[in-house]
Amino acid sequence: MEKCEMKKVRNIAVIVLSVICVGILVFLLWNLRSTEESAQEIIPEVQPEPMSEQSVSDSDVSGNGAENSADPTELPEKEESEPVETEDPVEQRAEELLAGMTLEEKVGQMFIARCPETDAASKVTQYHLGGYILFARDFTGKTKEEVTAAIQSYQNAAKVPLLIGVDEEGGTVNRVSKNANLRETPFASPQELYAQGGWDLIRSDTQEKCQLLQNLGINLNFAPVCDVSQDTNDFIYARSFGQDAEQTAEYVRTVVQTMSQEQMGSVLKHFPGYGNNSDTHTGVAYDERPYETFVNSDFLPFQAGIDAGADMVLVSHNVVSCMDDQEPASISLPVHNILQNELGFDGVIITDDLVMEGVRQFAGDAEIAVRAVQAGNDMLCCTDFEVQVPAVIKAVETGEITEERLNESVLRILKMKIKLGIIADTADAQD
Repeated sequence: MEKCEMKKVRNIAVIVLSVICVGILVFLLWNLRSTEESAQEIIPEVQPEPMSEQSVSDSDVSGNGAENSADPTELPEKEESEPVETEDPVEQRAEELLAGMTLEEKVGQMFIARCPETDAASKVTQYHLGGYILFARDFTGKTKEEVTAAIQSYQNAAKVPLLIGVDEEGGTVNRVSKNANLRETPFASPQELYAQGGWDLIRSDTQEKCQLLQNLGINLNFAPVCDVSQDTNDFIYARSFGQDAEQTAEYVRTVVQTMSQEQMGSVLKHFPGYGNNSDTHTGVAYDERPYETFVNSDFLPFQAGIDAGADMVLVSHNVVSCMDDQEPASISLPVHNILQNELGFDGVIITDDLVMEGVRQFAGDAEIAVRAVQAGNDMLCCTDFEVQVPAVIKAVETGEITEERLNESVLRILKMKIKLGIIADTADAQD
């Protein structure tokens, strides 16, 4: 009897729970349907608002009036056209100049020549030179007025304004400040400056140097020296910062940043790093050090200078066996590939002077110039330009050097000149 009673109670409980569950389910389904209906009613009213706001925003950015912002279908077309409007003006100006140049003018731009002792102005016009590099003989015994007048005569003869360069490193290599008419005392070496006044003196000395050179009409200093040397017996030691790679990198970074602020062209030298090699002015130098040494030490100052915005990198005549055991670095394609691809340098690459014995033993004057271009140099630092300019022109005409390769270099040179303010950055501006 009790069992029957309990069974009846249990059945009633199941029925009650079932009814409750069904009720809850019906309630939830009703609410869901109501929400969907509400959403359908709301969406047509609120959807146009964000589209309208977006149209107004895009109109404001692009400068279009409100009447053009009502149609949102035009937005993708406006966004795609923006990159054309923001084209680099320096690149555009350089391309305009390049398009108007003859073959002879293009090749001439690739040469920064040792300033000849006679007829320097007329030879600028004849060979369409990219620039002159001045040495001690161009300053010795002259007044400031005589120096500036000579440099101005070279610029007056040039269709495309010239790079006027010097080696004013400080210390053992000074071309300008050894003349007491131009500065009371020669500039001190980087080692001396740092010992006397640290980075502050390095900066102020660099500023003074830039201003002195600019006042004479010089716009390019072949500095700073990036070579790492701590051994006083090394050929390059006296010209180096004399400390380890990290400190040398900081020195290079400081100098390049200061030169950039003063709008003075900078040249990192001597890539890929001189090490303890002998003097390439007088003979061939072979560098047998492993590649790891360059990666962990020699490359660091060059990388610091590149990252700081250096304008040019000068490549030495050392034969660096771990990169190319056949050719001096200055005419080696693998070395130039490392500079561009591994260190990421996209500026102007220049050779050390092609008259130096470290490279002349590998080819004659005409051939060495052609090989230097083929290796990837944008500019050739040379003395024998009257032989080498025609040789490169002929190599382009015969196809040994492609015009595309030529244009790449000239475009980089023109961009650098515009960046430094040597060439006006607009076509209608006065040079």
